[in-house]
Amino acid sequence: MNILYQDIKYLPGVGPNRQKLLKQELGIETFGDLLEYYPYKYVDRSKVYTVHELTGDMPFVQVIGRILSFETFEMGPRKERVVAHFSDGTGIMDLVWFNGGKYAMRNYKIGTEYLVFGKPAVFNNRIQVQHPDIDAAESLELSDMGMQPYYNTSEKMKKSGLNSRAIERLTKTLLSVLKDPLPETIPDFISSQLHLMGRDEALRTLHYPKDSKTLERARLRMKFEELFFVQLNILRYASDQRRKYRGYVFNRIGDIFNTFYNRNLPFPLTGAQKRVMREIRQDMCSGRQMNRLLQGDVGSGKTLVALMTMLIALDNGYQACIMAPTEILAEQHLQTIKTFLKDMPVRVELLTGMVKGKKRQEIYDGLLDGSVQILVGTHAIIEDAVRFAQLGMVVVDEQHRFGVAQRAKLWSKSENPPHVLVMTATPIPRTLAMTLYGDLDVSVIDELPPGRKPVRTSHVFDSRMTSLYDGIRRQIHEGRQVYIVFPLIEESQKIDLKNLEQGFEVLCQAFPEFRLSKVHGKMKPKEKEDEMQKFVKGETQILVATTVIEVGVNVPNASVMVILDAQRFGLSQLHQLRGRVGRGADQSFCILVTPYKLGEDTRKRIDIMCDTNDGFRIAEADLKLRGPGDLEGTQQSGMAFDLKIADIARDGQIVQMARDEARKIVDDDPLCQSAKYQLLWHRLKELRKSNVNWAAIS
Repeated sequence: MNILYQDIKYLPGVGPNRQKLLKQELGIETFGDLLEYYPYKYVDRSKVYTVHELTGDMPFVQVIGRILSFETFEMGPRKERVVAHFSDGTGIMDLVWFNGGKYAMRNYKIGTEYLVFGKPAVFNNRIQVQHPDIDAAESLELSDMGMQPYYNTSEKMKKSGLNSRAIERLTKTLLSVLKDPLPETIPDFISSQLHLMGRDEALRTLHYPKDSKTLERARLRMKFEELFFVQLNILRYASDQRRKYRGYVFNRIGDIFNTFYNRNLPFPLTGAQKRVMREIRQDMCSGRQMNRLLQGDVGSGKTLVALMTMLIALDNGYQACIMAPTEILAEQHLQTIKTFLKDMPVRVELLTGMVKGKKRQEIYDGLLDGSVQILVGTHAIIEDAVRFAQLGMVVVDEQHRFGVAQRAKLWSKSENPPHVLVMTATPIPRTLAMTLYGDLDVSVIDELPPGRKPVRTSHVFDSRMTSLYDGIRRQIHEGRQVYIVFPLIEESQKIDLKNLEQGFEVLCQAFPEFRLSKVHGKMKPKEKEDEMQKFVKGETQILVATTVIEVGVNVPNASVMVILDAQRFGLSQLHQLRGRVGRGADQSFCILVTPYKLGEDTRKRIDIMCDTNDGFRIAEADLKLRGPGDLEGTQQSGMAFDLKIADIARDGQIVQMARDEARKIVDDDPLCQSAKYQLLWHRLKELRKSNVNWAAIS
C-alpha cells in the first residue's frame, strides 16, 4: 500500500485526539493530506542576531543565548505573567508569557543554551519577545535553517496545542518517515520539456525551502500538477461525451428561420452576433452534440441569438426549450420571444411552478404531440412528467444556477442528447471559463447593438442625498424612470427589509409629486408582478427594489440606477444591476451610494465600476479580489474549487500551459490506452477515487 494513504493517526506525535482535530478542522486524514497542507507564508531564519543588534521595529528574529532567571507577576485572579531574563553576552532581553508560563518554567532550564525566535518589541526600555519559539541550540543544524513555514490553523486547534509550530513539527516528522523518494505523477517527457522540478523535491521544498528562488520553482511544479490533472479530467470527459453521443444534424435553414430573419428581425445583427451564429451553425451541422457557452454582457443580444438557434431546430422538425433560473426571468424570456415572433405561427408556452391544473396538462399534451414547439420555463422543465415528442435544442440561461445533475436530466428527455447552448451575462474570465466550463466551447458577443450609449457610473457619498434627489427629479421631468436598489442580504434579511420599508417611506416623502412602486423577494408573486407591471407601463416613475431586479427586467425608458449601500454588493452584482439601464437610446446613469469610510477592497470595487463598463475587465478584477470560490454562483452550485496551491485568479498562464499539455495527450490518446500515458491515467483514476469533486469542477 502507498504510504501516503496511511491513516494520520499512525504518524508519531498525532494520536486519537489530534487525529480527530486534524480531520474536523483541516480535512487531514492521511499522510498524503498532511503533505499537501501547504504553508501560507515563510519567515527567513537564515540569520542569527545578537541581543545588542535588536530594535523594536524589526520583523521576526532569532538569537542564541541562555536563560539567566525566571520572574512571575500577578495579573489579577488566577492570571500571571511569566518573564525569563535571557542573555547572549552582548545584552539582556526578556521572554514573556501571558499564557503557558508554567509550561515554560517546567521545560526550559536556566543555563542551557537555546535558540529563541520571535518578534522583538520594546517595553520599559528593554527588548522583549512575547510567546517565543524556543529550541535547544544543539538540536538544530543552523546551516539547514532557511525559511520557516507558517501553517493556517483554527482557534480550536490552537487551544489544544495544535498551532502552526505543532503542524510544522508533524510535517517534519512525516518527511523523515518518507525515506524513499515520492513516486512521480508526471512523466519525464513533460517535466523535462517544461523544466519542472521533480515531485519529491518540490514537496519537500514547499515545506522547508532554502531560499525564495527554489521555493518559486517548487510552487510552479505543484501548481502545474494540480491544474494539469483538472484540465486532463475535463478534456477527457468532453472527448468521451463527443465520442459517445451523436448529435442531431440540423443542416436545414427553412421557412420559420427565413421568415423571422427577413420580416421580424428587430435590428441588423452585430458583427459579433453573426460570428457566434456561424460557430453555432458549424456545431449543429457537424453530427456531434453541441455544447457551447455563450458569453455576453447585459443587453448584447444573447436572447436573439438563442431564439434564432431554436428556430433552426424547429425548421429541422425538432422542439426547443429555454430554461431560466427564476420565474421572473422565464416570464421575461417568454415576452421577449413572443414579441420577436409577432404574428408567426410558432406555439410558445411557459412552464413554471405557477402554471397549474388544466393549463399545465395542456402543455404536457402539446409537448408530447409536438404542437408546443418552444417551451420556456424554470426547473419545472426537468420534472419527470415533462416529456417531449422530439427535443433537439436546449438553451440554459445563467448556467451557474443549475447543477450538473439538473442539466443531465434534460438530456434524458431525448433519444440523442439535444444540442446545448448555455448563456451567461456574468462575464467569466478565460482562466475560470477553462476550468468551470472546460467541457464547453466558448462564444463571446463582445459588442453592443448600434445606438446603445455606455452607462455613465459615478460614486456619491450618502451625505449628498439632497443633490442626488435633485438629479433624479430632473431625469423624471424629462420623461425618464428610475430604479432605487436597497441591499437585501440573506444573513440580515429582517434588518434589510425594515430598511427597505423605512427607505420607501422616506422616498415617498422626498418625491411627493411622483408615484413609486416597491418590489422585494418576500412579496407574493402576484403582488410583485403587479408592481413591476406598473413600472413597465410607466404608471410609476420610481421602482424601489432589492436585487430581485438583478436579472431579466427590461424597461428601455428607465435611465437611472441608484444603488444604495453599494459597498455591500459584489462587483458582479453591481455590474448586473447597472445592466438594467442603458437599454434605450438615451444616456443612462448608474449612481453608487456609499458611506464616506470604506475599506481598501471596497474602494477598489467602486473605482473599477466607475472606470469601465467592460464586463470581462470587471470579472477579471472580481476574480482577483474575491477568488474563484466566491464568484457569483460558483459557491452556491457546489463548484468551489478544491485547489490546494494553485490560484485560478493569479495563475492564468499556468492554467493555459496545463490545458495545452492536457489537450495534446487527450488528442493523442482519446481512449486512454497508450502505454506512454499510463502513469497519467493511473494518477487521474487515483484522484477521482479521492475526495476531489470532479463533477463539480467540470
